[in-house]
Amino acid sequence: MSRGTPSNVGKLKILLVGSEGQWARLLQERLREIGDALVVHVVLDGSLIDAVRSTTPDVIIVCITSPDHDALDGLLRANADHPRPVVMFVDSDDRAFMEAAIAAGANSYNVVETTLPNLEPIVMAAVAMFRKYQQVSADLQQARTGLMERQAVDKAKALLMRRRRIDEPRAYRWLRRKAMNESKRIAVVAAELLGSAQPEGTRE
Repeated sequence: MSRGTPSNVGKLKILLVGSEGQWARLLQERLREIGDALVVHVVLDGSLIDAVRSTTPDVIIVCITSPDHDALDGLLRANADHPRPVVMFVDSDDRAFMEAAIAAGANSYNVVETTLPNLEPIVMAAVAMFRKYQQVSADLQQARTGLMERQAVDKAKALLMRRRRIDEPRAYRWLRRKAMNESKRIAVVAAELLGSAQPEGTRE
């Protein structure tokens, strides 16, 4: 199971981050009811990044009793390289802090004043939302990459047409032939050509 893409809610390694207290104990007990989930509880008195790196969790659950922007900063940095689903529980409603938590990567923000709700659907929903966001981000990045590659190919064709006095079909055939001969993608050949001060000659 790869990081950041939990495959089954019943097989999750959950990092529970929060101060010692009744809340943390109740959360830990409830979380263990989720299938065969492995719950690791870390008291939030050090680096969240270190806790994440040492436990490599599938899901991070943060339990805090008051707005803690240092925790949000740690969460943001911990998720920078390997994003994971994040569920946050707080005991007071603070809209500004909620918006900051979501910006830091929280997929589920829950205000709990008295009794804890059923945690399994909350965790499952957070995982689903995380997956959806990751897919949208990946699709967007793929679209951007495709656009940049097409622009590079068009610029490379224009360069060949101008310097070698050939038409567009011949310029494209040259790029395609070179890509095949060197076992490279046309976009890579185009980028290399654009980065070269003196393009190689063309052959038909």
